Amino acid sequence: MAFKAFISGCATTALTSAERELFASERPCGLILFARNVENPGQVQALVSDFKSAVGTGDVLILIDQEGGRVQRLRPPHWRAMPPARCFGDLYAVDKEAGRRAAFAAARLMAAELHDLGINVDCTPCIDVRHEGAHDIIGDRSFSTDPRTVGALGRAVMNGMLAGGVLPVIKHVPGHGRALADSHKSLPCIDVSASELEDADFRPFRALADAPLAMTAHVLLPVYDGERPATLSPAIMKELIRDQLGLTGLIMTDDIGMKALSGSFGDLTRAVIAAGCDVALHCSGKFSEMADVACAAPALAGKSLDRFEDALACLHDPEPFDEAEAMALVSEASATRVAQLGPDPTEQV
Repeated sequence: MAFKAFISGCATTALTSAERELFASERPCGLILFARNVENPGQVQALVSDFKSAVGTGDVLILIDQEGGRVQRLRPPHWRAMPPARCFGDLYAVDKEAGRRAAFAAARLMAAELHDLGINVDCTPCIDVRHEGAHDIIGDRSFSTDPRTVGALGRAVMNGMLAGGVLPVIKHVPGHGRALADSHKSLPCIDVSASELEDADFRPFRALADAPLAMTAHVLLPVYDGERPATLSPAIMKELIRDQLGLTGLIMTDDIGMKALSGSFGDLTRAVIAAGCDVALHCSGKFSEMADVACAAPALAGKSLDRFEDALACLHDPEPFDEAEAMALVSEASATRVAQLGPDPTEQV
């Protein structure tokens, strides 16, 4: 039986009987976990195992957002607190090789924790280019204001994740760094020229176009489509992201429950697939919404299925690494930022 082209959340730390039945009958191609789904390592392992049993296979995507800094679903005391991406950008500005090594090390450390839990996808790196004056929803989640730095460190994180047996997700294509609003709450409009976007925002995505997985940005780009946000726009999803930027991997939406999008969950699911997204992502864990998405999602087939299988084929057993050396490299990045700028006021301790 085929998977369907959606990734679902769930409500709490264990699947309900209704969720288990829905997943068994509708077979989403993935499950995404949030802080509400996490208590301790044993519980997470059991939740992951239960989902795999429900869909009838272990060949499925298990996702989490574990970037470091503000965006970490796994936190102490069971898991490490990691610095935000900007720390690695600050170190890279001083010493490029040290910055790359530290970014790789941080990803490798996070991948080790995820792999132990049965989580095989981390929604990182965030390769949005930071722009001064933009909304801080990206902020220190971005490596830098320089697109070349973002591309280089994004590649380091991608490689670190893959070395640890975890798939990275580049986000948020085609770029959220200029947004003046938080797409969780409203639809940002990025009204600049194509040349401005080409010179900055698009560069990291071109550089990492071979990523196995990518996530869309819910942003309006009037220069390409004045009516529909990127996630819903064939002109952006197909002509820009696939044809011009050259992304080859599986593209999932950002959460279709975010306020940047409007419409019923069934209509949104159909619309994002029609626009050219491979998979719809739904995160709230609200059962009625999950059921609507599941009903509307088509079978994962054709090129989308090929991309899904290609992504899974990138998974392998983790490569050996020196944990203590990796932590020392990450600590160097954190120390460099504090020495230069002081603690980041947007970082949650």
